[in-house]
Amino acid sequence: MAGTALIIAGAMVLAVGQGLRLLIDQGFAAQSPAALDRLLLITAGIVALLAAASALRFYWITWIGERVAADLRRDVFNRLLLLEPDFYTRNGVGEIQSRMTTDTALLQTVLSSTFSMALRNALMLIGALVLLLLTSPSLSALVVLGIPVVLLPMLVYGRRVRHLSRLSQDRIADVGSYAGEALGGIETVQAFNHEPIERRVFSARVERAFATAVQRIRQRAGLNAVVLLLAFSGVAFILWRGGHAVLSGQMSAGELSAFVFYAVLAAGAVGVLSEVAGEVFRASGAADRLFELLDTQPQIRPPANPLPLPSPARGAVSIESLTFAYPSRPNNLALNKVSLELHAGETLALVGHSGAGKTTLMELILRFADPRSGEIRLDGIDIRQVDPSALRACMALVSQTPVLFTGSVRENIRFGRPEASDVALHEAAEAANCSGFVGALPDGLDTAIGPGGVQLSGGQRQRIAIARAILRNPTVLLLDEATSSLDAESERQVQVALSRLMQGRTSLVIAHRLATVRDADRIAVLDQGQLLATGTHSDLLEREPLYAHLAALQFQQAG
Repeated sequence: MAGTALIIAGAMVLAVGQGLRLLIDQGFAAQSPAALDRLLLITAGIVALLAAASALRFYWITWIGERVAADLRRDVFNRLLLLEPDFYTRNGVGEIQSRMTTDTALLQTVLSSTFSMALRNALMLIGALVLLLLTSPSLSALVVLGIPVVLLPMLVYGRRVRHLSRLSQDRIADVGSYAGEALGGIETVQAFNHEPIERRVFSARVERAFATAVQRIRQRAGLNAVVLLLAFSGVAFILWRGGHAVLSGQMSAGELSAFVFYAVLAAGAVGVLSEVAGEVFRASGAADRLFELLDTQPQIRPPANPLPLPSPARGAVSIESLTFAYPSRPNNLALNKVSLELHAGETLALVGHSGAGKTTLMELILRFADPRSGEIRLDGIDIRQVDPSALRACMALVSQTPVLFTGSVRENIRFGRPEASDVALHEAAEAANCSGFVGALPDGLDTAIGPGGVQLSGGQRQRIAIARAILRNPTVLLLDEATSSLDAESERQVQVALSRLMQGRTSLVIAHRLATVRDADRIAVLDQGQLLATGTHSDLLEREPLYAHLAALQFQQAG
């Protein structure tokens, strides 16, 4: 439909030139009122058909552009969901968001309107050249010879515009990323009276983006000026040659009028194409950034023939000689030949200074990354031989700062198991000690909690995260300092909920407060990526100096 409408609209524009020739030669020159009326009526019909075809062309090509942009946005997001967390650490969420929003919006504009203009004017240029050739072959030779002269600056300037467009998009992404960080930490910014510094730094980044955009605009302006100058200089030269041909009787006034009409049409099409080329080159820079995301391959992928886990899974975790370093710090081992056994149904606590490797160990168990050497087995199966989705279906994570999403309490709890019944959801909320504060909310479970759950307290957010984990009904439970940032009352309520959650499950617990893990079945002490010792609280007090030191510090402070 779009192609048909485009061809009809183009043909009608070109037909206007023939109508102009006939009006002059058979109407005005022949002084025939009847012929003039008939030709004007035909011209009006051509214009009406042109209007209808143009409307259809605009609708269908715009629809195609919107559809392509929507599909591209979806495909990029789907690919992003497959990429491991370290990818976002290396590239920054703000930069990636900019690609999905700013770059996709630019492509959408080009595909919806600019692309339509490009097709229309390309068709006009080809049709005008053909009719120029039919009207006057001798004058057409001048037009054809002039085309390479016009195209050359488009190619030269185009490369510069594309490079500057890519750089401009990068600068805009940098501005958006910085603004997101500053506004996301607005309390810290204001608490430290950092507003003047933030204004200065942000202004500098905005000006840098503006300077790059000015360079791009300057190149595009130069391109447009050169192309239009060359194109319409050619028209003036053709008009001069054609005028002399009319005066010498070599062609009629109508033929010259039609020829000039087609020459102006061709020149205008070239002018529009030069402007469109600037937009296309700019969009190509955005497309490069988007296709970089689409071409990025996840480091963590399902094996070709994944092994199934036992059903139901028992939850025995075996860690053997695990060594790992983050890609950004390849020479700094986060874990160094760590070996641990976590028996089914057992609670194992990880303690140690910050940076000891505790959270890294949990990330590897969830297979957010693969170790440099060693292996992790779940129920005797190497987790690299298991589909990551099947592996994570057996697990639930409750972190120190739980991630909640914009929506209601109900939606955030159901995140743990979307297909769960309302009865199961209510039971999970009850088990997590959520019922009390949820009942006091304006709409209960359907109360909107804002982005990240900002309308709730830390303890309330933590209990929702626990309810989410309870609803998931995991075999292996991972608790990453789930109570360390809470006040005493909130910690007590969360600890009660955690105790219910941990019953009958294999649990790996990270805690800086040793009082919360002293009753664990076993405790593992890590330091600088190495496992120092495992044992019960009383055993480690006697034979592990680092644990005894940590315990002495904390319990003395508590006393």
